[in-house]
Amino acid sequence: QLELVESGGGLVQPGGSLRLSCAASGFTLDYHTTGWFRQAPGKEREGVSCISSKGGITNLADSVKGRFTISRDNAKNTVYLQMNSLKPEDPGVYYCAARARLYSACSAYVGPYDYWGQGTQVTVSS
Repeated sequence: QLELVESGGGLVQPGGSLRLSCAASGFTLDYHTTGWFRQAPGKEREGVSCISSKGGITNLADSVKGRFTISRDNAKNTVYLQMNSLKPEDPGVYYCAARARLYSACSAYVGPYDYWGQGTQVTVSS
């Protein structure tokens, strides 16, 4: 069974940091492009960052540039999103998603992604 499980969300003060994890089972992430998306209440799901199967990183949102870093640990079959300098506009449910087609490119759109985790909540508040 193919599954993505996110963890690491929580409540953090503005300026704080969180590291989200996305663990895969049933398939190997280093063959599949993986993205992080977020969805705030009342808003559409938006792409945040993406790492391709070849390790190329694409920033999908200008608002997180320089603050969020995506990475992958092939041995643990896990993709991470390190979030620093969190701002009040960053909260939402954060999802990881993977594309089924091997060696595909990153995309900022939700459509090309076939596998989704259940999401993890990020709250930024003082």
